[in-house]
Amino acid sequence: MDALALEATGSKRASTAGLTAPLPSQASTKRKPAKKAKKAVVFFEVEILDAKTKDKLCFLDKVEPNATIGEIKSMFHKSHPQWYPARQSIRLDPKGKSLKDEDVLQHLPVGTTATFYFRDLGAQISWVTVFLTEYTGPLVIYLMFYFRVPFIYASKYDFTTSKHWVVHLACMCHSFHYVKRLLETLFVHRFSHGTMPLRNIFKNCTYYWGFAAWMAYYINHPLYTPPIYGEQQIRLALIIFLFCQIGNFSIHIALRNLRPPGSKTRKIPYPTKNPFTWIFLLVSCPNYTYELGSWLGFTLMTQCLPVAFFTLVGFVQMTVWAKGKHRSYLKEFRDYPPLRSPILPFIL
Repeated sequence: MDALALEATGSKRASTAGLTAPLPSQASTKRKPAKKAKKAVVFFEVEILDAKTKDKLCFLDKVEPNATIGEIKSMFHKSHPQWYPARQSIRLDPKGKSLKDEDVLQHLPVGTTATFYFRDLGAQISWVTVFLTEYTGPLVIYLMFYFRVPFIYASKYDFTTSKHWVVHLACMCHSFHYVKRLLETLFVHRFSHGTMPLRNIFKNCTYYWGFAAWMAYYINHPLYTPPIYGEQQIRLALIIFLFCQIGNFSIHIALRNLRPPGSKTRKIPYPTKNPFTWIFLLVSCPNYTYELGSWLGFTLMTQCLPVAFFTLVGFVQMTVWAKGKHRSYLKEFRDYPPLRSPILPFIL
């Protein structure tokens, strides 16, 4: 019995092994996983024409589809060294808008043979250099009139000082304003555009330097008369000026924190914990609102017509800038707060 049982068990195992063991032909025909086929990269051909004459300036072959306009500018610069990237305006249409440096080739409405149009923006200068030049001039010019250097007023007034304390206060406020601007240019502002046309610096400096000389001449004149309401008017004006200067600085800090270093990203500015930024609830460009308030305070402090005229001209220009930025925000962000006005709450 035991022998027969062992024999039956052995034959059962053998038959089971025969059923589960893979056949040699099956083992040999086991397929390896197929390798994924690499997608072929479709390169672009880029043709750059002169926007005015339509002459061909450059032809770039085998441009990668993920190349940016900034990279295309660099390639174009190699064949035309006189036109460095900051000087180039690349467009889809001769009369269209300039493309952004971060625009990607394959995302533009062009085929694999892309045609762009080039315009020369002229010699460029960095925004930092422009701002430093613009703001250093008024600071120095005003002080020249304040110290009454020779050849400005009658010789008997050379290096004399005014007897009115408001004149000294006005000099401190004016100097503080432009020193603040210089420091913000160096340590606070982050510019979305690195350069501007060189010709603009002459126009900008004429504006800032000319108005500074005109204001300083009358405020520091030996025959200058103080404000009609005296000390009360001056103190109120000083409070307005300082309040708006702090507010303007607070907005600049808030805007700086929106943009990481080295990037051109744009975000909707919102109020922060700083109460001076709460005006963002009602205004798109509160930095201009506070700037206007500062010069209104300075006008009230000095009661000087050239200062009032400078404030008016500055308000008109800042309104143009604010409306442009407001339109840009509305176009770029669908969820932009609808209650905001460009520069003055509920008014403008």
